[in-house]
Amino acid sequence: MSHSSEHKKAAVLGSPIAHSLSPVLHRAAYDELGLTGWEYGRHEVDEAALPAFLEKLGPQWAGLSLTMPLKRAVIPLLDEISPTAASVEAVNTVVFTSDGRRRGDNTDIPGMLAALRERGVQQVERAAVLGAGATASSALAALARICTGEVTAYVRSAARADEMRGWGERLGVPVRTAPWDDAAAAFEAPLVIATTPAGSTDPLAAAVPDRPGTLFDVLYEPWPTALAAAWAGRGGAVVGGLDLLVHQAVLQVEQMTGRAPAPLAAMRRAGESALAAR
Repeated sequence: MSHSSEHKKAAVLGSPIAHSLSPVLHRAAYDELGLTGWEYGRHEVDEAALPAFLEKLGPQWAGLSLTMPLKRAVIPLLDEISPTAASVEAVNTVVFTSDGRRRGDNTDIPGMLAALRERGVQQVERAAVLGAGATASSALAALARICTGEVTAYVRSAARADEMRGWGERLGVPVRTAPWDDAAAAFEAPLVIATTPAGSTDPLAAAVPDRPGTLFDVLYEPWPTALAAAWAGRGGAVVGGLDLLVHQAVLQVEQMTGRAPAPLAAMRRAGESALAAR
C-alpha cells in the first residue's frame, strides 16, 4: 500500500502554540515525500486538557510533536518511552504504533547533536551551558555524548545550580556551576550552549572574545540574537534554534511516517521562508 494514498494525521500540541513552526516544517516534508493524504495541524492544549485530547484520537493519527508545558506531563499517559526521553524525563515526540500503543521519544537531544555535527562539532574537551531550564537538561544529555571533560553551567539561583548538578550526575557529565553574573567567562569554552529566554543573553554580546569557538543559541525568534550576531561578527561558528528545530523535526517525520531520510533541505528552506515572512 502506498504511503501517499493513506489519510494520516499528526499535529503539534502545547500552550502557547500559535507561533510554532512545526506545521511549516512537517508539511514541507510531506510535500517533498509525496504524502498527499497526510495533514499536520496545531492544537492549543495545556496539561489539564492533555489526557482528554489523547483519548479522542482515532486510528488515523500517526503522531504528535509536544512543546511546553507537555513534555513531562505526557509521560504517565504513554505505554513506553525511549531511553533518551527517560534520561531527561522529557518527551517531545509521540508515535502511535499500528497496534494502538503510544510510544514517547525525545528528538531534541539527537537533534542538537545533528545540528552540531553539521557545523563540524564532533567532540569538545569542555563546554559551557547558559541557563538551567528544560532545554539545559537536554543540552547536558547531548554533551554527555560529545564532551570529554567538564561542563560549566551558569545559573541564576542556588536551587537551579543544585538541579543542574543533579542532572549532571544522572547523565554522567561532570557539571560545575557558576553564578549568572560570571556568564561572560563561559565564552572561553570551545562550545557554548545558550538555553535562556529571548533577551537574557543580550547584555553579554559585548563580552564575546576576539576568537570565539562555537555558539549554539537555541532561540530562533528573534534571530539573530544580539549574542549570535556578535559571535558571528568575531568569526565564531554559530548554530541557531532553527537548526535544532529542523533536525529534531526530521527525526519526528521519519518516526511518524516510516520514511527516511526526511528532506532536511526542503524543511529548512520552508522554515527560513516562514520566519522571513513574520
